[in-house]
Amino acid sequence: MGQPLRVGIVGVGAISGQYLSTFERLESVRLTAVADADPARAEAVARARGVRALAVDELIADAEVDVVLNLTIPAAHAEIALKAVAAGKHVYGEKPLAATLEDAEAIIDAGREAGVRVGCAPDTVLGTGVQTARKAIDDGAIGAPVAATATMATPGHERWHPNPDFYYQPGGGPLLDMGPYYVTALVTLLGPVASVIGAASHTRDERTIGSGPREGEVVPVAVDTHVTGVLRHESGALSTLVMSFDSVATRASNIEVHGQSGSLIVPDPNGFDGDVLLHPLGGAWETLPPSAGYRGAARGYGLADLAAAPEGVPARADGALAYHVLDIMTSLLASAEGGAAVAVASTCERPAAVPLQDAPQAA
Repeated sequence: MGQPLRVGIVGVGAISGQYLSTFERLESVRLTAVADADPARAEAVARARGVRALAVDELIADAEVDVVLNLTIPAAHAEIALKAVAAGKHVYGEKPLAATLEDAEAIIDAGREAGVRVGCAPDTVLGTGVQTARKAIDDGAIGAPVAATATMATPGHERWHPNPDFYYQPGGGPLLDMGPYYVTALVTLLGPVASVIGAASHTRDERTIGSGPREGEVVPVAVDTHVTGVLRHESGALSTLVMSFDSVATRASNIEVHGQSGSLIVPDPNGFDGDVLLHPLGGAWETLPPSAGYRGAARGYGLADLAAAPEGVPARADGALAYHVLDIMTSLLASAEGGAAVAVASTCERPAAVPLQDAPQAA
C-alpha cells in the first residue's frame, strides 16, 4: 500500500475532530479531501485543514483519494463503504461496520472481490491499555483464562450529545454503539466467540435532549436500551456483558478477566491507555507498567496500522474482526428477542499483538 496513504473523509461531524488531530502527527497518512451532507460544514473543515471540500460522490471518485474514511452515521455506513469499494478505494469506517449483518457481509464480500482493504474502528484496542492486558494473559500471568466481565452503564447519550437521535434508532442502542469497544477488547483478549445468550429491555419510549440548540426536544426510542448477556468464547472462557443507557452510575470495572491463578482489571476500552491491574493468586493488586501497544495512540491509529500492513497481512483493525464483532452483537440481540442461545456463525483470527512501540510511520 502506497505511503503516505491519501485519505478522504466522508462525514465531518463530532468524531472527525479526533481523527484530524491524530493525522497531524502521523506521517503514514495524509488528508486530501473532505465531504459531508452539510456542504458548509465540509467547507469549514477544508479551510481549516488546507484541503478540498467535495461532494460525497466526487470525493469517492477522486484520483487523489486512496482510502475513504467513513465517519457517517451507522445507517449510512454500508452505502458509503460500498460506493468506495466500487470505485476501487480502500475503506476504513467508524463502528459498527454496518447497521445490519447483511450489509456488513456485502461490504466484506465486495472488498474481497475488488481486492481492496476494509478496516473498521474501534482501534482503541491497539493502545497500551488492552495490549498490556493481552500480553499479561499471553504470558500466563493469570493462568488459563476462565471468565471476563464487561460493564458500560450510563443514563444515556442525550444528556450531552446535541443530536442523539441515531443512538435510539435501529443500528443504535448501547450494544451497537458502545458494545464494539468492549466486544472487540474481549475478542482481542480471549479470542473469537462461538455462541451467546442474552436479554434486553428499555425503560422509556422517548428521550429528552439535554444540551445544544435542540435542548428540550424529545426524540423517540425504537431500540432496547439495556442489554446483557453471556458470550461463550471458542476457548471455553465465558464473558458477561452489560451495556446500558438506563443506569445512573456504576463502580464496576470496565473489564475484568479472571484466570485460574490471577485476575486482571483492564482500563476503559473506549480509551487507548490506562492502568492494568494484576492480582495474582495469594498476592495483592499491582499496577503493570505498559508492556505492549502503541504509545500515545489516538483515533486513527487503526488507519495508520492499515497503511503500514504489508500486502497479504491483515491489518489489526480489519473488516473480518469488525464483522465478527457485529455478528456477536446482533446474535446477542436475536437471543434476547427469542429467549434462547444463538450460535455465532462467523469467526475470525485473533488480531496480531502490538509490541510496545510508537505509531506506525511511513517507510
